[in-house]
Amino acid sequence: MKLLLVEDEAMLAEATAQILKKQGYSVDLAEEGEYGLDCLLSGVYDLAILDIMLPNKDGLMILKEAREAGIDIPILMLTAKGELEDRVDGLNSGADDYLCKPFQYQELLARLKALGRRKGEFKIDGLLSFGDFELNPYNLQLKTQMGERSLTKKEANILEILVANYPQLTSKDRMIEKVWSYDSEAEDNHVEMHISLLRKKLRQVESVAQIKVVRNLGYRLEFTQGDVDD
Repeated sequence: MKLLLVEDEAMLAEATAQILKKQGYSVDLAEEGEYGLDCLLSGVYDLAILDIMLPNKDGLMILKEAREAGIDIPILMLTAKGELEDRVDGLNSGADDYLCKPFQYQELLARLKALGRRKGEFKIDGLLSFGDFELNPYNLQLKTQMGERSLTKKEANILEILVANYPQLTSKDRMIEKVWSYDSEAEDNHVEMHISLLRKKLRQVESVAQIKVVRNLGYRLEFTQGDVDD
């Protein structure tokens, strides 16, 4: 899951990012408001954490502009004040949750997990369960009743994206943005290689899920039998 953290306290931002990465999140950092808004408007993130007090543009303004632009991902606000007015303003502006500084990382992780479920992803107790397979995003294990295989981080991210977009197509450009980040030098052949490896592992665990390509448009999940139980 790709997460944007907009926080101007460098030490706090780095420490938080490291903890989130250990929990399986892919984290991008922004240390001031204008850049944070630009990142958020790119549309490549699944979750965002916004500090309220930021240079150039505060978190509430970022939140309002993002919602007006159609960014509908779960957003958690951080505030050092902990005042009722801040919380009310944030929730009225479209925030999904808030957390007061200083906070315990266990609480932050619990709130992010709850927001992930609220988003409607196919996750139960941190596991992504879809069709006949289950993906553990923490140890990167792909599992069916017929077997289990280890995935790379990028393979797991691609599979998460395909599940989240099911039954819609996901373009190569979108995958590059989500998996390698929008400023990456990754090219189409990087996507093709990882898709090929992921297809092989789905076959190895005898999943009925297949990754189909629509030329010049993108990829989508299809199933060889039965219906998807989501």
